[in-house]
Amino acid sequence: MSLAVSSPPTAVRSVPVADPGELLTRLPRERALAWVRGGDGLVGWGELARVEVGGADAFSVAASWWDEQCSSMVVDDAVGLAGSGPVCFGSAAFDRRTAGSVFVIPRVVLGRRGGRSWLTTFGSDRDLPAPARPAGPDAVAYADGALSQAEWCAAVAAAVERIRAGELDKVVLARDLLARTEPAVDPRFLLQRLAGRYPECWTFAVDGLLGSTPELLVSRRGRQVTSRVLAGTVRRGRDAEDERLVAELLASHKDQEEHRYAVRSVADALTPYCRELDAPDTPEVLRLATVAHLATVVSGRLGTDTAVLSLVEALHPTAAVCGTPTGIALDLIPDLERMDRGRYAGPVGWMDSAGDGDWGIALRCAAVDGERVRLFAGCGIVAGSDPEDELAESHAKLVTIRDALEGL
Repeated sequence: MSLAVSSPPTAVRSVPVADPGELLTRLPRERALAWVRGGDGLVGWGELARVEVGGADAFSVAASWWDEQCSSMVVDDAVGLAGSGPVCFGSAAFDRRTAGSVFVIPRVVLGRRGGRSWLTTFGSDRDLPAPARPAGPDAVAYADGALSQAEWCAAVAAAVERIRAGELDKVVLARDLLARTEPAVDPRFLLQRLAGRYPECWTFAVDGLLGSTPELLVSRRGRQVTSRVLAGTVRRGRDAEDERLVAELLASHKDQEEHRYAVRSVADALTPYCRELDAPDTPEVLRLATVAHLATVVSGRLGTDTAVLSLVEALHPTAAVCGTPTGIALDLIPDLERMDRGRYAGPVGWMDSAGDGDWGIALRCAAVDGERVRLFAGCGIVAGSDPEDELAESHAKLVTIRDALEGL
């Protein structure tokens, strides 16, 4: 565990501003932070303070650090919305045993919600950067990540054998794809492309990990909590083919089974914190540009004033990104994937000083480091899974970032 804490300025000021237009166009290239959906959300830049943590107590250490930071701030919040005042962005490891999590307090935050826009500054007022629409890379070349396609299919087959042998009910297997761009890709180009094509998703950026996730781990507004659970996927088609594919998804025993595990894991994790909880029995279909998912919105009302980061800790990892039972799946995943996911499939989002916030699961994302980009996709494996079908599903999910990289 590494702690790198700098004392923030005492004055934090949030003031209304005129509509700044597309939030993501206001970001500078360096140290961009983002959480945007349908034009609303938060973007931030600069770095007032950060903490990098690992191990089983990573979330509790981060929560204590955030409380300490907030306690030294003098806040003038003329906006009074979730996300105004002090804000911290975070991106947590999928497996806290092997990877680190990072939490960042920016120097400037620009927000919009419900037709109202605001600027939060730490220490002094700052002018907004001029809108920017950077160009994409001239060339992109791809290479296998930890496993080739054939090796990954063999890993899926091995997982199915373990499931049919009764060792576990479900495991989620991911694969990575490596890309090299010429020149180095501007993160803002990817973010703007993703937000434009996937307005139903949450477009995010924290410490080099960026993407557009369709899955909301948990959102808290006061005592109200919400989670959008996704599991069960099919590629999109055209017209009649698309309707056929969606109908097959709804009728699929394999996909319905995978989805039930995911919903149950979220409901079980939230139940101890909620005095009311609604987890519908029948999923809906969420249609995105390249894939469609079975989706269920779980909502509840907290019995006590539990901060959003505590809920994140209780929920992660869900069956949607890990498996069932959780412990067995978590141990099996690195053996079969032969890679460290890092912060892929971990919680990503923001929290404010009141304990509110939005945290998604870092899916449809890439780790960007100059010219090197590492893409990820994962699939839920159950007894009825077919390796070739799962490989095709992973291709459909990788298209999200590939199309953005290539400007499609």
